[in-house]
Amino acid sequence: MLTRRRAVAALGLALTVTVSGCSAMGGGSDGTVRLQMVESLTNPTRTALLKDLLADFEKQNPKITVNLVSPPTAQADQKLQQMLPSGSGVDVLEVRDQTVGPWSNNGWLHDMSKDLKSWPGWNDLTDKARKASTQNDGKTYFVPYGFYGASLFYRKDLVAGAGFQAPPASWDDLLKQSSAIQDKSKRRYGYAFRGGQGGFNNVTMLIGAYVADRIDTSNAYKLKDGSSIFSAPEASDALDTYLKIFKQGAPPSSVAWSYPEMVEGFSNGSTAFLLQDPEVIATLKESKALGADQWTTAPLLKGPGGKAVQPLGTAGWGIAQGSKHKAEAVKLIEFLSQGEASTTFAQKNSLVPILKKAAEDPFYRTGAWASYVTMANSPDTYVDVTQPRDAPWFTEWSQKADTDVQKLLLGKVTTKALLADWDAYWTAKWQSEKG
Repeated sequence: MLTRRRAVAALGLALTVTVSGCSAMGGGSDGTVRLQMVESLTNPTRTALLKDLLADFEKQNPKITVNLVSPPTAQADQKLQQMLPSGSGVDVLEVRDQTVGPWSNNGWLHDMSKDLKSWPGWNDLTDKARKASTQNDGKTYFVPYGFYGASLFYRKDLVAGAGFQAPPASWDDLLKQSSAIQDKSKRRYGYAFRGGQGGFNNVTMLIGAYVADRIDTSNAYKLKDGSSIFSAPEASDALDTYLKIFKQGAPPSSVAWSYPEMVEGFSNGSTAFLLQDPEVIATLKESKALGADQWTTAPLLKGPGGKAVQPLGTAGWGIAQGSKHKAEAVKLIEFLSQGEASTTFAQKNSLVPILKKAAEDPFYRTGAWASYVTMANSPDTYVDVTQPRDAPWFTEWSQKADTDVQKLLLGKVTTKALLADWDAYWTAKWQSEKG
């Protein structure tokens, strides 16, 4: 969940870009413009879909061609960070809630707010999409292509076989059911735990559920009184529960699992529960180990107060400040953010859509998507929150937090020490913002 926020198992060659006249980007002698577009959350199916959409764009705009560059996900941000400062080599790029802060602060992203004022498609976006498009300073550095909102994927057959009438509704329920289902002798495990890259996200969401009544929805790392969620007494209870889930209801190897491994752990039938984003729906439909009647989703897990927090991750398309073809780049982003192109991309990547009309589609109201409708219809129970992913130091934080979580799981740091450290980290950062 938006450490895509997250790593996706991907095929591809390492990105090598040589800017040489029109070979990489630029304009031709016949008046054509060649845009270079770089995606970062690559996988073969997604890349093929994007190429189809770009082909449609080129048919509608015969004077514009688009070269799509698809580096492996694990290397994409590093490659972009090498390209963007030079001011050349990239026109349109994938921007995530986690990268928009540091990249815009470095002056690498173009503000599209003026460009989009005359775009009719702006009014077709959901309120959530328009809000995500607009940073605190009122500028627009990317238009989201969809949202990643987590739910609980679960094995219906394993839950029923263990004697439970319903899937887990709370973190305590997850501990109870994971422990009951787990049988190492049969290589059957409870929860597809995330102890590797991106693991800190589950920890912060868990703590958020434990303090949901007092959380600052505009900054999910803060309580309403301005202190950090890590300073709350409930945070210690939350982490204790998390440790028990790992020890009693998860594969030992999951101490190092990140996105690909945890999804594989569920899709190959070895685990009963998975907390992940809706894009996994499409992955599971292709699973040869699970039948369609064996799994579905349930709403997010609640804390002791009966509430859950829902940190919606997002990503979208932005424009490099160094692009020489910003008008054509804006035209491409508008195309991808409206009508059939937007709906197709969202549905085939199992994303919460950005268009008002798309949300009314039966596609999103049946089967595994039903839990998302349940949560959307109960905002007082499943509370939407915004994580501070646009903070310039969020990448630094995510790397530190992942390391700290692994130390906790391996017994190298105590719950008390970890929470005190995290509280001190964020308190110091917020104080530095005030000058």
